[in-house]
Amino acid sequence: MTYIEEYKEGNKFFGIYLCKSKQILKTKAGKTYYSLLLQDKTGIIDAKVWELNNGIDNFESMDFIMTDGMVTSFQGSRQVNVSRIRKAQEGEYDPAEYIPASKYDREEMYQELKAIITTIGEPHLKKLAEKYFVEDAEFIKEFKQHSAAKSVHHGFVGGLLQHTLAVAKLCEFYAANYPILDRDLLLTAALFHDIGKVWEISSFPANDYTDEGQLLGHIFLGAELIGKEAALIPGFPKKLAAELRHCILAHHGELEYGSPKKPAIAEAMALYLADHADARLETLTELYDKADATTEWLGFNRIIDSNVRQSSGYIQKRK
Repeated sequence: MTYIEEYKEGNKFFGIYLCKSKQILKTKAGKTYYSLLLQDKTGIIDAKVWELNNGIDNFESMDFIMTDGMVTSFQGSRQVNVSRIRKAQEGEYDPAEYIPASKYDREEMYQELKAIITTIGEPHLKKLAEKYFVEDAEFIKEFKQHSAAKSVHHGFVGGLLQHTLAVAKLCEFYAANYPILDRDLLLTAALFHDIGKVWEISSFPANDYTDEGQLLGHIFLGAELIGKEAALIPGFPKKLAAELRHCILAHHGELEYGSPKKPAIAEAMALYLADHADARLETLTELYDKADATTEWLGFNRIIDSNVRQSSGYIQKRK
C-alpha cells in the first residue's frame, strides 16, 4: 500500500484506508457532499467526496474503505478529491497498518518508568505509584498502548507512555538542579499527571473522547482518582495528598488552558513546565516528520502560535 505520508499533490490516491470521520455537509449552493478524514499508521489526510454518484457505496465512520481519487492542495495542505469508494472486506487489510504508534519501544519505555519508581523514597507516594504502574496488570496493558491525545501531540499507540516518561525525566532534571523541589512529590505527580487520559480518550482505532472525557476531562479524573486511592493507603499524609492533587489540577498552568488551579507550589510549577515543554517539542517533531526534508517554512501552526520553520541544521541532517 501507499502510505498517506508518501502522497504528494498531483498523485493518484488509491488504496484501503480507515475512515476516521465522515461528515455530511452542504455547499453554499445547497449541494450535499462528504467531508472525510482518512487514516493509516503514518497520518491523517483530509478528503472530500463532491459527487455522490453510483461509484460511492454506503460506508460509515470507522469503516475501512477502498478509495480512488486525486491528491490536490487546499490552503497549503494536501486534500484528496475522492471519486470512488467501497467498503473493504475482512482479509483485504491488516488493521495494524492503520494505527499510528510510537517510534520508541514500548516495553523499554515502561522499564525506564518502573526504574524511576524504584527511586521514590517517600513510602506512601511509592506505594501509590507501584499500585498502578507495577502491580495492576490490566491498567499497565492499557497505559502502554494508550495515546496522550486525540490529535495535537502524542496521538498514537504508546503516546501516553512516551509523554509520561519524557515529563518524568524532565522532572528528574529539575529536581536535581533546584533544591526547593520535593523530588518524590514531583516524580509521583509526573507519573500521574495524565493518568485521567486512560478514561478520557477511547482506545484505538477510535481514539476519540469518551462521554466521561467530554463531561469531566482528564485533569479532574486524575485528581479524583488520586484522592480516592490515597485515602485507601493507611497513614497517607492528608497534606501530601492535597499537594499531589494540586499538581495534577494545575499542570496545564493557566485557567484558560483547562487547569482548575494555577500552580501554587514549586512542584506544580515544575510539572507544568515539563508537561508544556514535552507537548510543544513533540508537536514540532510531528510537524517536522510530516514535512518535506527540503522545505524550510512550514506555515502557521495554531498550537505553536507561530509560523514554523525547520532549522537549517535539522534539514541537513535529514538529507
